Amino acid sequence: MEIKKEVIESFYQNLDEKTKERVEKTIEKIVSTKKKGGKITVVTGSGPNVHEGVTTLIAELINKGIVDGVATSSAVVAHDMAGSLEKVKRFDGVKFGFKKEKLPLDGIFEVAIMDEDYLAQIKKELVIDEDLYQKMLLADGKIIIKVAGNMAYPTGLRREKLARELEPLAKANGIPLEEVLGFGADPYTMIGAAAKRNVPVLVSVPALIGSRDVGLAIGDSISITERTRRLARMLAESEVIIESALVLTQEIHDGPWEVATGHGIWANWQGDWTYSLRDKTVIRIDLDPNLEKAWQMERKTGIVAEAIDKGLPKTKVTKVPFRMEMSGFSRLPHSIPIIGDIGEIWPIIAERVAEELNINLDFISYKQSTPEGLKMREWIVQNVKPLNREKIYKHFSVGA
Repeated sequence: MEIKKEVIESFYQNLDEKTKERVEKTIEKIVSTKKKGGKITVVTGSGPNVHEGVTTLIAELINKGIVDGVATSSAVVAHDMAGSLEKVKRFDGVKFGFKKEKLPLDGIFEVAIMDEDYLAQIKKELVIDEDLYQKMLLADGKIIIKVAGNMAYPTGLRREKLARELEPLAKANGIPLEEVLGFGADPYTMIGAAAKRNVPVLVSVPALIGSRDVGLAIGDSISITERTRRLARMLAESEVIIESALVLTQEIHDGPWEVATGHGIWANWQGDWTYSLRDKTVIRIDLDPNLEKAWQMERKTGIVAEAIDKGLPKTKVTKVPFRMEMSGFSRLPHSIPIIGDIGEIWPIIAERVAEELNINLDFISYKQSTPEGLKMREWIVQNVKPLNREKIYKHFSVGA
């Protein structure tokens, strides 16, 4: 995929000076960390991270040895299973003949637009109504690109079935389901890149409930205690942690094994293993200006720590609508807030870091509303393939 440096430079020039300064500091920290052999972990949510091509970019950064681990959501894993982005037709489900109460509030149903090879692969794995599928394709509707394996027939159904089918394989090997899935996933998905490079991509506990059976099967594959411990060890080994457009980051700021801001004090008290975020650089890319306000208040007045010390609600003390993760983030001495669009910030950071490390990237993401972003999304649909079930069984077969 062509990388247009002039487009990325235009993203950079559109940033205000404060944001530019934070981005430069982030790039400098990532580069210096990688040059001395340190590790970088990304904590990413779903939604915009997939739509903007950021999860595909993170996969490329894993492939090139820049990113060493990811904490994500079960929804992202489900999209990875189906190839990240896909084309679907959206049509009136009630008019088509489905019961209104069985449909989402807007009454819309979706059908995946697949090539013959993908359809043939799915037909080997589950029974689908081909007549119904063809009728859906002919229905009046709108074709769009959206996150793959979500609400569309039959790709959404396939990911549900595969997750439950492969769950026993994860349990038998004592590993998370997302690791099993990675052995059949495309290398331009995060789970596929992780399997290829033997690095962890783990679903965080607060993000386990997305994509129904995918999230449930991931949650059931290993215990909650084992999952939190694996996440904590991944973060403990990292010098830089980058949070990208997500909420509910308790696994970082309020985790059961972390002592600087979390509740790891009691694990430590009882002689268990713990770690600290005190000396780590935590970078958060977020559109919420309240994150900046909370961070600035803590830097100037220590008001967040003061509210905690007095046992007072942080929202009332700071006069800021407070999300839980803002507390830990604001108090960390080396945290860096970047208030901006991930569709612009991520390609800037990735391209500059790769240049500084003399690494050639084969993929870059662009803000999806730009012409380059539209082409990027088409590229992902055409080139990032859905999970191959047979590869997974081959990997785990005797003598593999």
